[in-house]
Amino acid sequence: MSIKKLSAATLLAIGAFAGSTLAEEPVKIGIPVGLSGANSVVAPSVVQSAELAAEEINAAGGILGHPIELVVADDGSGAQGAQRAFDSLVFQSEVDVLISMETSAARNAGLPIVNRGQVPYIYTSFYEGRSCSPWMYINAWVPEQQVAPIVDHFMAEYEAKTFFLIGSDYAFGRGMLEFTRTYVEANGGEILGEEYLPMDGSDWTAIISQLRSAAPDALITSTAGGAPNVTLTKQLRAAGVNIPYGNLAVDEGTAKTMGGDATGIYIAASYLTSIPSDENQDFLAAMETKFGEDLKTPNDLSVPQYEAIYAYKAAAEMAGSVEPQAIIDALDDVAVTGPRGTIQMNAQRHAPLTMYLGQVQADGSVEVISTFEDVDPGEQCPQFAG
Repeated sequence: MSIKKLSAATLLAIGAFAGSTLAEEPVKIGIPVGLSGANSVVAPSVVQSAELAAEEINAAGGILGHPIELVVADDGSGAQGAQRAFDSLVFQSEVDVLISMETSAARNAGLPIVNRGQVPYIYTSFYEGRSCSPWMYINAWVPEQQVAPIVDHFMAEYEAKTFFLIGSDYAFGRGMLEFTRTYVEANGGEILGEEYLPMDGSDWTAIISQLRSAAPDALITSTAGGAPNVTLTKQLRAAGVNIPYGNLAVDEGTAKTMGGDATGIYIAASYLTSIPSDENQDFLAAMETKFGEDLKTPNDLSVPQYEAIYAYKAAAEMAGSVEPQAIIDALDDVAVTGPRGTIQMNAQRHAPLTMYLGQVQADGSVEVISTFEDVDPGEQCPQFAG
């Protein structure tokens, strides 16, 4: 992992710590994540990425000479659990920063606690966009970066004109499909149906019946990451649905857990294990060495976690401090080069990202169809522009 834009003062601070033992007082990184609930399928991979980043950074001297200590709290993938997890991390564990992917429901419930506690928060999950806080940065994709590759491909490759939308009934599901509806209609397509199931719902039978009756050219879904992706896809396959299928929420790791049911699904992602860069190959090798047969497939929800911990380190070194406001002021200016390339959260607290359109293969791997360089996230938090 390379770190860019270090100040002269930072370089002096790093030099002062070189060769010395780590100070006893740790830098505490809070990780609220859905170890239970909808995100439980992907959360273990997120924790593994955080553990590798902490191990690497500690081996190299820590953050300003202090070791990283990870404090993990289960947010249950929902609002109620997130309130408990954020409150515990911010006011009891007194973490220096929060870095994690979560459902939008969990994020929205936790943000008032972040704002009250004035703790920096790097949100590492792809999401529906336009969530803004003086204390939050986001290094994952938003609809402006992810929806177009799938819709454009369906329209060009399959001559799709009619679409059916299925989602989980919460901020992410509805937000992603609202953007998708607008984009499809703006490009001359038609939405024949738009249906939702509660986030913890698992019986999609009635919705699949509506889908079959509507007979669209293509299907696009946006469910809560993890378990709902598995249940919906399994039931779609059992019902014989074989039209072009774009999933706005499935990551590569979850796709592997689906087995043959995932074959043929189209995804658009900012990270795939097949990225050929040296940084990605080094990351994958380090993950394999650390976790061996227990390794969870790195994915578009876990890799941003790894990179965000390095971004926090870079911000602390630029600021020469882990003081919260100093970190917030520095995060806009630092860039890290890791498995996804060089990431800088300088676009209204979001990041321009290279996106990949891919299709899941029978072995769970993802074949890259198209690459889109440095896709801008668009208008997200204009109060932080400039």
